[in-house]
Amino acid sequence: MNLKGLGVAIITPFKEDFSVDFRALTKLINHVIKGGVDYIVSLGTTGESVVLNDQEKISVIEHTINTVEKRVPICLGIGGNNTMAIVDKIKNTNFSNISAILSVSPYYNKPSQEGIFLHYKLISESSNVPIILYNVPGRTSSNIEASTTLKLASKFSNIIGIKEASGDLSQISQIIKNKPKNFKVVSGDDDLTNQIIKNGGDGVISVVGQCFPQLFSKMVHEALNKNFSISDKISFELSNFIELLFKNGNPSGIKSALNHLNICENVLRLPLTSLKEDDYNKLISELIRIKKISKKLV
Repeated sequence: MNLKGLGVAIITPFKEDFSVDFRALTKLINHVIKGGVDYIVSLGTTGESVVLNDQEKISVIEHTINTVEKRVPICLGIGGNNTMAIVDKIKNTNFSNISAILSVSPYYNKPSQEGIFLHYKLISESSNVPIILYNVPGRTSSNIEASTTLKLASKFSNIIGIKEASGDLSQISQIIKNKPKNFKVVSGDDDLTNQIIKNGGDGVISVVGQCFPQLFSKMVHEALNKNFSISDKISFELSNFIELLFKNGNPSGIKSALNHLNICENVLRLPLTSLKEDDYNKLISELIRIKKISKKLV
């Protein structure tokens, strides 16, 4: 699993009756692959995995594998705050055609750094596929400190990288500076992607990338090639859209955008809800503006 470049955390599309919309999922997957993404993350936070039952999750990943047809690697979200349940899930999952696991740090129960380390230690020892740590304190209410990330990276060869969404550039830079050579650091914040790559990061697992895959891929790869005059310009043009995209949570914004692009219905499962009319209109207005200028940027 090579984490260089643009990964996208894809949504799970729903029909008006809240059932999974597999036709829309096919359309989305082909849209992002055609747009040049480097890998796909399925059943993450953006995929509303917490409101899918076990059978739905199995159906979604099977459909994703069949649609991707090995064109890009697939990373599967498996995480939570019950360590032994995750270990059991990993042991009973068929990882054929799955390249890695993205596992979010335990949420709600606020573990110590030792608890986080031991949590991932057991996951590492249970997994036959590579593991990507996921640090997102805004959702979990606990931070994987740089020292814990570096300890995990040095002790477990199958822990291959981290999706860093702490928003703490100092912490992220500390990890980049002191990490093992092959350990990858990818942005978990679309708006910080360009800067994190400038600081030595390896790419991003993105939300906005599934709306503008070609444009965001261009930004990421130009930044990786140190063509910052180009990546800076694209990052600047996308900044307002990204702010509006996440203003009322995720994936409310991205589902609105993808609905406007005729990829899926604008349907979420409770407790999440769709954007209010005013926020929707602002988001779509900015989306239309970027579509108009995207050819010049790409």
